Amino acid sequence: MPVQRSAPLRWLGRAKRLPRNLLSLLARTARASIGALGRALGRPFTPRLGLLRQYEPRPLSLASLQVQMRSDPPVISIITPSFNQGAFLERTILSVLDQGYPQLQYIIQDGASTDGTTAILERYWPRLTSCSSEPDGGQADAINRGFRRATGDILAYLNSDDLLLPGALAYVANYFAKHPDVDVIYGHRIVIDHEDWEVGRWVLPPHDNEALGWCDYVPQETLFWRRRVWERIGGRLDEEFQFALDWDLLLRLRDAGARFARVPHFLAAFRVHPEQKTTARLHDLGEVEMNRLRRRCHGRDVTAGEAIRHMRRYLRRQVWHTLLYRLGWV
Repeated sequence: MPVQRSAPLRWLGRAKRLPRNLLSLLARTARASIGALGRALGRPFTPRLGLLRQYEPRPLSLASLQVQMRSDPPVISIITPSFNQGAFLERTILSVLDQGYPQLQYIIQDGASTDGTTAILERYWPRLTSCSSEPDGGQADAINRGFRRATGDILAYLNSDDLLLPGALAYVANYFAKHPDVDVIYGHRIVIDHEDWEVGRWVLPPHDNEALGWCDYVPQETLFWRRRVWERIGGRLDEEFQFALDWDLLLRLRDAGARFARVPHFLAAFRVHPEQKTTARLHDLGEVEMNRLRRRCHGRDVTAGEAIRHMRRYLRRQVWHTLLYRLGWV
């Protein structure tokens, strides 16, 4: 009785009978296709989370989020803390005001800057809900001062060197309206340099509460939350934090039972430049404050290696979401 060969073996038997030059051509074509795909995707299986400069600067190009404005939009209050960021502040202000959002409360809390910031604020004063320039106790104190004057149903803060992307506020308002059970949202991040050129993108998988206890992966500039959960945690940032204040906020929101959602869109751009706090203070003040938060979460000291091990599952998901995004499937 003849032996039945599987389909792959039958195909292989036929392939052996093909002319050798044709087999060579097929092999070269396959290698070229794989190589082209690899060049298009870069290094698709390397986690990009945490990498601020991923490629050479390129023009920032992203279509506006096409969202129909609601007839009853909620009030969104945004605080911008500022201190000697006059080189970037105007671009930040315009990224918020040019949203054209009808129920915007935009409050700027400046720490008595001495670099020409005052002249910029004077130009936009009539379009701001509130603006103050006075000495403060640091970023968290400045943000708290701003929020004490805010009355919005949806809250956020945008640092004075970052940008909102077009259509972000209308999208945020619609998302919260359609998902009344969600308390906190954030999106993907675009990284830009000092001249607004794009140098990286973070494409994030869905939110993971457990991973948040090991590492702060949430792009703060894309973060929005409801007043109800803000009041549940005391309605203020912890002013003891000067670096990890956003991670502390996220953990307090999580521990208060807030429901998070990562939305599948780029909502804002994070600027990287030499004077930026994330770059300048990561390895001294940043490490101290992040270790403090890990001790609070886990009741003991946590090594960097242990934190990375616990993040592996999340990072694998981040790699696959980035790959799918580059292929245009998400």
